[in-house]
Amino acid sequence: MNTFARFLFEFMSVFFGGVGMIFKGLFNGFIQIFNVKEYAYIIQVYKNDLNIGEWVLVIIAIVVLVILLGLIILLFYFLIKKYLKFRKTLVEQESMLEEIGNLNKEVAQLVQEKEKILAMKVSQLGLKPGEEAEVLDEEEVKEEDPTKIDDSNIRFSKLHAIDIAYKDYKVQVYNNNFTLEELVELFRNFAASKLRLYYTTNMIRLFISALSATKLVILQGISGTGKTSLAYAWGKFIRRDAIIASVKPSWRDRTELFGYLNEFTKKFNETEVLKKMYEAGYTDDVYVTVLDEMNIARVEYYFAEMLSILEMPTREEWIIELVPSVWDSDPVRLKGGKLQIPGNMWYIGTINNDDSTFAVTDKVYDRAMPIDINDKGQVFEPIDTDSMNINSSYLEGLFKQAKERHPLTEEMSQKINDMDDYVIKHFRIAFGNRIVKQMKDFVATFVECGGREVDAVDYYIARKILRKFEQLNLAYIRDEIDGFIEFLDKNFGKENFNECKEYLLRLKKIDRKSTRLNSSHVSISYAVFCLKKKNIIKKKKKKY
Repeated sequence: MNTFARFLFEFMSVFFGGVGMIFKGLFNGFIQIFNVKEYAYIIQVYKNDLNIGEWVLVIIAIVVLVILLGLIILLFYFLIKKYLKFRKTLVEQESMLEEIGNLNKEVAQLVQEKEKILAMKVSQLGLKPGEEAEVLDEEEVKEEDPTKIDDSNIRFSKLHAIDIAYKDYKVQVYNNNFTLEELVELFRNFAASKLRLYYTTNMIRLFISALSATKLVILQGISGTGKTSLAYAWGKFIRRDAIIASVKPSWRDRTELFGYLNEFTKKFNETEVLKKMYEAGYTDDVYVTVLDEMNIARVEYYFAEMLSILEMPTREEWIIELVPSVWDSDPVRLKGGKLQIPGNMWYIGTINNDDSTFAVTDKVYDRAMPIDINDKGQVFEPIDTDSMNINSSYLEGLFKQAKERHPLTEEMSQKINDMDDYVIKHFRIAFGNRIVKQMKDFVATFVECGGREVDAVDYYIARKILRKFEQLNLAYIRDEIDGFIEFLDKNFGKENFNECKEYLLRLKKIDRKSTRLNSSHVSISYAVFCLKKKNIIKKKKKKY
């Protein structure tokens, strides 16, 4: 045994001796680094042999060494500080865990005390232990508010409330019997008599016709001319107040319109737009969503998915996915986490054309119907008219009937084709099938509303086709504009197509103004150059 003890001592001493040498070496190394006497001794030895230049280098070496020593000290300081901070965090966490444990113990004790009190109550009532739960459940039910909804397992609280409200709802049939021409006058007189909002008959015709051509209508123009008021008045007239969604510069995607699923709470943050969309699916009423100042953010960002959905040929394909998973408590009309976009809702955007907004792209304009509102309506004496309920199916039936009654005449179709060829040849611009289809729908409804076919075609071409001229170089097309105006006069008559002619003349004015500004800028620059040159000559003369 003594032999093994000697062996173990000698065997382990090799390992521990090495460990000791490591710590001893580190200690000796630090002592050597900060050995000021050694540094002083070396300087003392070499001081008589060094010249002035070498003394400068010695001083630099001493400064560098001092900096290195300072950095080493700072490194150790920060390491120790970080360790102490880490240690403090661990201690705080341990104390918090200890407090949580104590609280859990107290909660357990309170639960036990509650059970004892309940047991005493049951014994006083003379009940058996098995009957306790039933009695307590009955008492809790009596104390609860009967209108209160337990939404602990419901992630669409607003949509769930609509399901409850419309559980026994039957689609209302309002027996509408008006024509589109009568609808124009009814709405115009209602806005004037009830809301003191005055619009021309032609403006209301344009608005109703736009609703028949597309689900997205854009009201554009200068501020204060009644763009939002028109959409607001329409909501009041149909007894379904418009949902005003005020667009903000921060809007970047569709969540601003529909909401989003909060992964932390597992609840869906529903917007008012989503709520009204879901409600519209239960009814046959006309609904309106207003995107107020829609171009204060980029429309193609937050409304891109809706633009694509509304382009689908059948409404069965108008579907948007809200959540990827399905819960048993999800709303009734949410199938597989997807919502059917209602066909009885229209979207009206308002646009202010100024420097604080984004330009609306062709992708948006091609799918929408823009209407310019740049003038305030003249006050007139209206017929007192009340609001009315309108079935969406009846209104769309009138639109369909108008398209069947007033297709584009062959003569007008030929003139439009000739104009298309002229625009392609002289301006390199063409329009596709979507614009042609929209034009036919818009023109037919405008005629049914009491307007003229040529006026509708004029307005549509000015807003949807000639608008593309703004993308061209105005200086390049300036010489072509007069020829195009002559072409319109020859094909459609000098008394017609005033919207297109005014638009083209306005483009010429813009080009002339920019040309004058450029020429003025050149003249000013040349004058400045001449003055500078004159001053230089004067200085030279004085010098000589």
